Amino acid sequence: MLLDDFLPEFDVRTHHAIHVAAPPAHVYACVWRTNFDHWGITRALYALRTLPTFFSSPMETRRRFLKELQRQHFTLQDLLDNGFALLDEHSGNELVLGTIGRFWRGRSQLSAANPQRFVEPPAAGTAKAAWNFSVCRHPQGGTELRTETRVLCADSVTRWRFLAYWTLIRPFSSLIRHEILAAVCKKAEATSNQL
Repeated sequence: MLLDDFLPEFDVRTHHAIHVAAPPAHVYACVWRTNFDHWGITRALYALRTLPTFFSSPMETRRRFLKELQRQHFTLQDLLDNGFALLDEHSGNELVLGTIGRFWRGRSQLSAANPQRFVEPPAAGTAKAAWNFSVCRHPQGGTELRTETRVLCADSVTRWRFLAYWTLIRPFSSLIRHEILAAVCKKAEATSNQL
């Protein structure tokens, strides 16, 4: 698994999967083409994520909040345009995204890191996250689409801060992953008869 090449050790790990009634290559292609904001949850949660900075910069926070609420799409390319980097890809099988930042802050200051920089130890006070999508044949036919996220903190103080933050946001992070998988599943199944 490519994810192991970039973050074999981690402080936090979460994974989700869904069975999709479509061929693996088609499901993988849909990961790249799907609007992940299937139920509106991702958009709403990204908007709410801006609110902690309201008291320090109310006008900027309001602008960012409205921008997230009015977002028309949330795709893999949007992630790559906003702080994530494509670390590696086995086309048709698995891709790995990565970012480095202070995720627990209102402005997490995500930094897309190239693969060489990503495997280096994170700078003090930061954490790095690797997020993959992978497909494989499901034993009962179709495809199993999986996603896994791992986070590694630079030091014990950062780990304490991140774990406090993670305790609060973990259920919401899971909702986002479930929404993404459902969106890809729906698109893949709806378009597989067009192959």
